[in-house]
Amino acid sequence: MITFEELKVNKSILKALDELGFEIPTPIQEKAIPVIRSGVDVLGIAQTGTGKTAAYLLPLFMKLVKAEGVDPRAVILVPTRELSIQVGDDIADLTRYSNIRHAAVYGGIGWTKHAALLEPGIDILVATPGRLMDLYRANVLSLKKIKTLVIDEADRMLDMGFMPQIRQLLEIIPVKRQNLLFSATFSEKVEEMAHEFLDFPERVEATPSATPAELINQCYYKVPNFATKLNLIKHLLQDEEKFTRVIIFVKTKENAEAVFKIVKRRTEGEKRIMHSNKGQNTRINAINAFKDGEVRILITTDLSARGIDVNMVSHVINFDIPPNHEDYVHRIGRTARANNVGEAITLVDPSEEYHVPKIEQLIRMEIPLKELPEDLEIVATKQEESQTQLREIDRQKRLEDPTFQGAFHEKKKFFPKKKEVKRPPQDQRKLKKYRGGKK
Repeated sequence: MITFEELKVNKSILKALDELGFEIPTPIQEKAIPVIRSGVDVLGIAQTGTGKTAAYLLPLFMKLVKAEGVDPRAVILVPTRELSIQVGDDIADLTRYSNIRHAAVYGGIGWTKHAALLEPGIDILVATPGRLMDLYRANVLSLKKIKTLVIDEADRMLDMGFMPQIRQLLEIIPVKRQNLLFSATFSEKVEEMAHEFLDFPERVEATPSATPAELINQCYYKVPNFATKLNLIKHLLQDEEKFTRVIIFVKTKENAEAVFKIVKRRTEGEKRIMHSNKGQNTRINAINAFKDGEVRILITTDLSARGIDVNMVSHVINFDIPPNHEDYVHRIGRTARANNVGEAITLVDPSEEYHVPKIEQLIRMEIPLKELPEDLEIVATKQEESQTQLREIDRQKRLEDPTFQGAFHEKKKFFPKKKEVKRPPQDQRKLKKYRGGKK
């Protein structure tokens, strides 16, 4: 079994790794570090929770060695502010015995605060695409010294529509550089992105694309409606010994608020909620409190699916199936990190059953179906919710068969035939008009 010493990691970084409890490289680290050190462009495919971030950070530290100059020599692009903060924290942990400098910048706060972070000089810049361009346009950031560009979570970048900003960046930074592109999934769009940005890349893949971590025990429940989902959540979380640290993912902020109200009133332990309407500081504080073990239950939308790196998450609960099937992989990847066992539970109503085989096809494994607990209170589905579910089922069937016409297809409007009005011959009408209407 290979060690970090055999991968020729710097002594200062080795000391930090030892203190953090990292004894041997993960498969993606073992494969990626030597290839990245060789200087070629790299396409890395690795599922969430496999040590992907360290796989590109460690060789980057080995390349930079120590602090030098004022302008950054490496840029790491990430899709979300949460992930920017997380990668920044990882760099801080790994370089505690090195003088390599870094800054993590993102939207949501004034750019002048981030400009102040750059002023003393940095070696590595972690940034969301929008904030990086803000700083560049304000002339507080020079990119002339960039030797390495890392695009992390490439699939998420594409989902969030960052391609125009990335193309702008490529026109600014030096042509002579090393490019590293990492993704948990390898869709056609990611493949196209790789062809556009990478020159003869070496592909490094620790596991097949979109494969969940082996230590995640997955299952799903068929639940008739929203209210019963809430009851099931309440029922599951009563087991405090088993559900010690839980992330509940929801599709919308409205659902997040509804779940939070139930969980807050009827479960034990500290709870927090995160979605786009929450302020930046509130969201950062929630993540930090969850990491520190002060919060038992974190309820969040997908904005945080890739920004939470907590080793001891016992359960991930998908309150509803994510619109993007690949986000399922990222959601459940928040558990079973750093060789810990975890569970992923998904609640599926009738309108979501369509997505289960699609996800199973993506992850190349069957997700076991569990029976609902006998003592669970099952609520009757309201007519409005039932109609919404049926409409969605019709839409799904039309996706599979465009000729399908369900209960909610648009019906042709019926127009009654107009009664025929008998008109006098043309010459009589003219005569009537000439006589002023008199015969």
